[in-house]
Amino acid sequence: MFFAFFLALRAAGVKASLREFLSLQEAMLAGLAGFDTEHFYYLARATLVKDERFIDRFDVVFAEHFKGIINAPAAAPGEVAMRELPEEWLKKLAEKYLTAEEKAQIEALGGFEKLMETLRQRLEEQKSRHQGGSKWIGTAGTSPFGAQGHNPEGVRIGQEKSRNKKAVKVWDKRAFKNLAGDAELGTRNMKIALRRLRRFAREGAAEELDLTGTIRSTARNAGYLDLKMVPERHNAIKLLLLLDIGGSMDEHVHLCEQLFSAARTEFKHLKHLYFHNCPYNALYKDARMRHGDAIETQEVLRSYDRSWKLIFVGDASMSPYELSTPGGAANSWNAESGEVWLNRILAAYPKAVWLNPTAE
Repeated sequence: MFFAFFLALRAAGVKASLREFLSLQEAMLAGLAGFDTEHFYYLARATLVKDERFIDRFDVVFAEHFKGIINAPAAAPGEVAMRELPEEWLKKLAEKYLTAEEKAQIEALGGFEKLMETLRQRLEEQKSRHQGGSKWIGTAGTSPFGAQGHNPEGVRIGQEKSRNKKAVKVWDKRAFKNLAGDAELGTRNMKIALRRLRRFAREGAAEELDLTGTIRSTARNAGYLDLKMVPERHNAIKLLLLLDIGGSMDEHVHLCEQLFSAARTEFKHLKHLYFHNCPYNALYKDARMRHGDAIETQEVLRSYDRSWKLIFVGDASMSPYELSTPGGAANSWNAESGEVWLNRILAAYPKAVWLNPTAE
């Protein structure tokens, strides 16, 4: 029972033993979890996870393995088990499903300024909730403003995550998560590739035995031992890693964590910062992008000189306005366009590359 789940955990690097798996079986036979999915989750996690570092991996495997399973309430003989439909199911029923021909007929408002001006007017005029229309701020329609609908170009309001990747701006607060730095599975090829960037040099205090120099010097001294020390050999490459986080990049979190983990082990001089979609006047030390974690981009350019190599990681799936228009950033108001900042950064770091996890 659940042996495939146990094997999936082992494959993901969760170090659960067979003895612990048998303990879970005993607990299930004793009825400790009943028929409740949430109770089983906590029971399995307490039984199979010994180290908090593996909780995230456990959650990923659990969500994938038991995807779509819901709690089944017990029913008396001859009765049909009745249950309340989850609220999110009812919300999904309200979504408007359009054919490809219908989607092609929906037109954008015609530019960033027109979109923002129309949103301002709607906020002033609208007095109540709206659903299924093409004008007001609402749900399940073809309006440029709202949630669970479709429009070639709009402002997402009141929707947890992207569906069609069409939003020009996102009204709601975004919560992003830092990339894990201890991912090991699948990082071997990335480490091998990153090793091509290495350039070793001896730096720092003389603290490592120079065996060749010691033998040579001792021989010159007629066998009298003369120890020679040299600085430790380090990778002299300095790497600035700028990571796109959140939104459409959520689909590539595991791949980015592998790259991040490989880079951390290969480079002594590594500085990583986060941005969303496109870098502007600020970069962030933490993926949650709080005000206190912001560093002015100009300060980064002053602190890390041209000897640093720059790697961007992102899928470049932003609205064109993010690059071309002041104020076009999805989550903030930028005084200068993304193109201006990208050119400024590339001028500071001639040796730079943008890595994209999606096909060209």
